[in-house]
Formats: sequence, structure tokens, C-alpha cells
Amino acid sequence: MRIGNDAHDQRQIDVFGEVLQTVLDYADQLEDLEGTWEDLLPLMDWLVDHWREPDEGIWEVRGGRQHFVYSKVMAWVAFDRAIRTAEAFDLPGEVTTWRRERDAVRDQVLEHGIHPEHGYLTQHYDTDQLDASNLRVPLFGFLPPTDPRVRATIEATIDDLTVDGLVHRYRPERTEDGFESSEGTFSVCAFWLVENLVVAGETDRAWLEFEKLLTHANHVGLFAEQVSTDGEALGNFPQAFTHIGLVHSALALDRALTARRQLDLADDR
Repeated sequence: MRIGNDAHDQRQIDVFGEVLQTVLDYADQLEDLEGTWEDLLPLMDWLVDHWREPDEGIWEVRGGRQHFVYSKVMAWVAFDRAIRTAEAFDLPGEVTTWRRERDAVRDQVLEHGIHPEHGYLTQHYDTDQLDASNLRVPLFGFLPPTDPRVRATIEATIDDLTVDGLVHRYRPERTEDGFESSEGTFSVCAFWLVENLVVAGETDRAWLEFEKLLTHANHVGLFAEQVSTDGEALGNFPQAFTHIGLVHSALALDRALTARRQLDLADDR
């Protein structure tokens, strides 16, 4: 993107978690795992020193850096996946340090990133606002899907950010994000919600929401990044991030429905 994007001059700590998750997922397929790992170690050193600092977050806000909960959670993911990769493939690394920092991230988020009364994950520390990126928290294993704080986050997101299955990333009118223009709902957030409902055991509800979302694709099955609340596709179009969310939620649904069919067959025997 060449116009209207300031990410080149921003800090997004969440990307560390994405990178380390990818390395763990594909470590056994990398031709030069040791070389890749050597390149990643300085990044982990940087994260140890800087994860406690605020950033612009996954949404690249322009209203100033905050301690975004999702960024902190993804720092936890980075430390956790680094530990698991090093141990699984006998790679060098400061595993003791990473384990200490992983626990410190978790303690900080659970102390400062949970609404004290309603129990949901907040957008950042010192706010009561919601953020749909926190729907990814159970998907990365920071909290289990059955945790009351996950359940509270799902229900609060549905109540406050969702319009007929479409999901706002947050409420810009209540958030100092630095953007002047209005925005639509974010398609990828709606697919995150579907995946959350699946892992929470609400497969039927997830399937209904998934089917509704499919109606917002164009005639060749492509989705826009944003959709207006009346269903009109907005920019950017098409967007890979949205389609990744589509694939992940479809796979989650397929696994859940397959497991249900197998149980039904077993009961019939």
C-alpha cells in the first residue's frame, strides 16, 4: 500500500507472535531451520526488552501508542512459541528468560486488561472499550475457550460491536484512534467471531453466522476488508487477511461438524 498508510513508521508488537507461530507451524518443512532460527534470536532479544512498552497495535492507530491487550497477548504467543520451537527441535535460545517473560506478560494482561466489573478483555489498559482483535485470544491459547473471560469477551463483542453478524473492529466514536473518516465493519473480525463460537462449542450458532457472512462475497467469492452495515462492500478489495479468516473459520467448522458426525455414528452402533 502506497497511500494512506503509516505503518512504516509505527510499532506493532503483535507481529512477533505471528512470526513465531508461523515458524512453529512450518519448522519441520524449512530447508534451513537453523539459519532461520539464528535470524530470529535477535528479534526475541528485542522483544524481551520492549514488550512492556506501548505500540500502535494491529489496527495501526494514529491517536498515540497504547498498551493494547492484543499486542501483549501476541508477545506472550511469541515467547510461548519460541520456547516450544526451541525445545521441539533442540535449538539454542534463552528459554529460561522467555519462560519468565511469557509468565510476566500473562500476569500483566490479566491484571490490567480485564474489565473489573464485566470480566471481558478490553482494547487496551485503562479503558472499558472493546476490540474485536481480542477474539483471537483463545485461538492462540492464551486463555482456554471455556474461560469465563473469553465467554464474556465473545458476548460483549456480540452485544456492542456486532450488527447482523457483521463486526466492527472497535467503536471509533468512543476511541481516540486518530482517524478522521468513518469506517464500516471489518470482515475478518466476523470470521474470528465464527471461529470463537466453534471453539466455544456453539457450532450451530457459528454455522448460521458463517452462512450469513458468505452472502457478502461478490460473484466470484471475493470479500472486501470492510462492509457497511447495510451490506455494501467497501475498501480494501479484495483483502488477503479477510480470506485467511474465512479459511480458518471454515476449517474450524469442518472439524467440529466432522467430530459431531463421528459421535453420531458411534452412538448408532
